[in-house]
Amino acid sequence: MKLLIAADGSEHSRRAVSYVIAHWLALDPQLSVVLCHGDPPLTPHVVNALGRAEVERYHADNAADALRDAQAAFAAAGIAVESHTSVGDPADVILQAQVATQADLLVMGSHGRGAWRNLLLGSVVTKVLAHSTVPVLVVR
Repeated sequence: MKLLIAADGSEHSRRAVSYVIAHWLALDPQLSVVLCHGDPPLTPHVVNALGRAEVERYHADNAADALRDAQAAFAAAGIAVESHTSVGDPADVILQAQVATQADLLVMGSHGRGAWRNLLLGSVVTKVLAHSTVPVLVVR
């Protein structure tokens, strides 16, 4: 089984990683894991002010920071992981990565903000749930 885990470096994504390590490894020792991070794009004004090279470094640093704890946790558990990072709307990046990697299951941590805040702010989890063609495990 191939899992795609959304990782943003937050406590919520660390909890999702811990859940997978604690529960899925026992079920499937041949588990294949892809960590995914979507870094929201900067505004055109900021891109112009910083320059292309600085923007690329900014996104690379953000991705490295977002994946660091998850990579370390899987390494400690003896599981090799692939990483998929891209600049774009995080929900779109996750959905595109699922197709590209042919993951069987998406795993995401949830901030648990509630329906009203999701309505106003939007939610990566909500968008992924609405558009995913494979099951999504939301860890709270």
